[in-house]
Amino acid sequence: MNYKSLLIVLFIFLLGCEQNNLNKNAVNQEIITKYKNSGFALVYNPMLKKEKKISNKIDNRSLLIFHKSLKKNSFVKITNPVNQKTVIAEVISNNVNFSDFYNSVITSRIAEELSLNLNEPYINLVLISQNSTFVAKKAKTFNEEKKVAEKAPVDGIQIDNLGEINQPKNETIKEEIFSYSIKIADFYYKDSAKNMSDRIINETNIRNPLIKTISNTKYRVLLGPFNDIKKLRDSFNEIKSLNFENIEILKDV
Repeated sequence: MNYKSLLIVLFIFLLGCEQNNLNKNAVNQEIITKYKNSGFALVYNPMLKKEKKISNKIDNRSLLIFHKSLKKNSFVKITNPVNQKTVIAEVISNNVNFSDFYNSVITSRIAEELSLNLNEPYINLVLISQNSTFVAKKAKTFNEEKKVAEKAPVDGIQIDNLGEINQPKNETIKEEIFSYSIKIADFYYKDSAKNMSDRIINETNIRNPLIKTISNTKYRVLLGPFNDIKKLRDSFNEIKSLNFENIEILKDV
């Protein structure tokens, strides 16, 4: 092989390595930017608007949600972790005022589809990538799906979220112990998790954050567990004052 041929081979090799790095970076960026959250949803009913607990109305027959940070017209997959039922919903607005304790506002239709326990409307919410072929297909058919859903009747469920309410008919809800923890963040280094724990102690009234070792490269800062909804909500609101992003509520199992 002459010198010129060697340079060509070397150039092709380096070009392939660069492309491979670009692909890896693209995958890593998608993982970093993909939004997911576990927590309680606020199930909409008209009284919430009258009581000024929410600033906008939503059609309770629809498969639409309110969210505070996701872009309008984004699609999300919502899962009930108790029974693994899922629905695909569209973010209709990110400019609605409601308590930060809830990760979204969902309709009675969505709650019914998921067979949610309305005393504990706990969900997993994942953003579906806008570049996926699923969203491209879903965007074309979503209007038709909404029309079908809107024709179906809704049983006018009166909802006092996380309170004492009636369950949908023909649904048997298994009695479970109320036990949840607040996930602040995951860290690669234990020292970083310790720094976060110290900040929480120094800047809030919370005195017992926990550091849980998930793996050799993942350390999770948690508050709890909480067996009472009021204590959970109070601690959540306390920690929100530090302006952490995407705080999650995790169900203890």
